[in-house]
Amino acid sequence: MARQRTFDREAALESALRAFWERGYEATSVAELTAVMGIKPPSLYAAFGDKRRLFEEAVRRYQQTYGAFTTRALAEEPTGRRAIERVLRESAAEFTSAEHPAGCLIITAAVNCGPESAEVEALLRRFRQETRAALKKRVDDDVAAGTLPADTDTEGMAAFFAVVIQGMSTQARDGAGEDDLLRVAALAMSTWPTPAASG
Repeated sequence: MARQRTFDREAALESALRAFWERGYEATSVAELTAVMGIKPPSLYAAFGDKRRLFEEAVRRYQQTYGAFTTRALAEEPTGRRAIERVLRESAAEFTSAEHPAGCLIITAAVNCGPESAEVEALLRRFRQETRAALKKRVDDDVAAGTLPADTDTEGMAAFFAVVIQGMSTQARDGAGEDDLLRVAALAMSTWPTPAASG
């Protein structure tokens, strides 16, 4: 009969998530992971597979918890403008929260990785591209509703706001506070095109 694991898998995964978030994928060693997770390497491999698969599971957990605010904002707000403004404002709060590492795991965890981490870089790049596509869809919604001019560069706007979000994450890692990032958010929203003329 297989020997039962004697650790809390969810708690261990949360600890791994925070280690990856704080240090990045490549800089976080298996030894550091097992130390923060409170387990031995055989238990890590038995429960999660290898380091890369553990990271992928940590990313999924991040998206369902700390990072879920972006998906909610983009889905719940009635207009693209309100949705993106909410994403920026909530990014300012989440990226600077004292409850967890600063910034965004999806943005920062694979910076400066070597060739052996190409799959991890590709994974996070895909998630960032999906977010950019979701931003574009909400801008497109406003064009379709007639609240933005028909000739609005929706691709450019999505790219701009994606860059702002990524920059806010980096600033938070550098010590910027919520108020600092809220000013950035307000300035970014001031670039929103003038609503299309009615009639």
